Amino acid sequence: MESKNKNDWPLWEIFIQSKRGNDHKHVGSLHAADARMAIENARDVYTRRGEGNSIWAVRSADVHASKPEDQGAFFDPADDKIYRHPTFYPLPEGVKYM
Repeated sequence: MESKNKNDWPLWEIFIQSKRGNDHKHVGSLHAADARMAIENARDVYTRRGEGNSIWAVRSADVHASKPEDQGAFFDPADDKIYRHPTFYPLPEGVKYM
């Protein structure tokens, strides 16, 4: 689905992982013809000072979100399911980011 016309290029959301083991953070958006171009352009735009370890590029059209008006029921805590709480599991020694 590549297009030669720059105006037809899809919008991509860019996520950068600063250091190995850290989570990826959204840093911005850009237009690109395909995923490879999006990652290369993201490298040039968002990691000019070598601050990146990994780049994710996700088509904006493929990002889906919950609705703010669904907040109550959707994010209702599951207090009756203790296994969902991270304190239920023992953390192995040496694990920094969990």
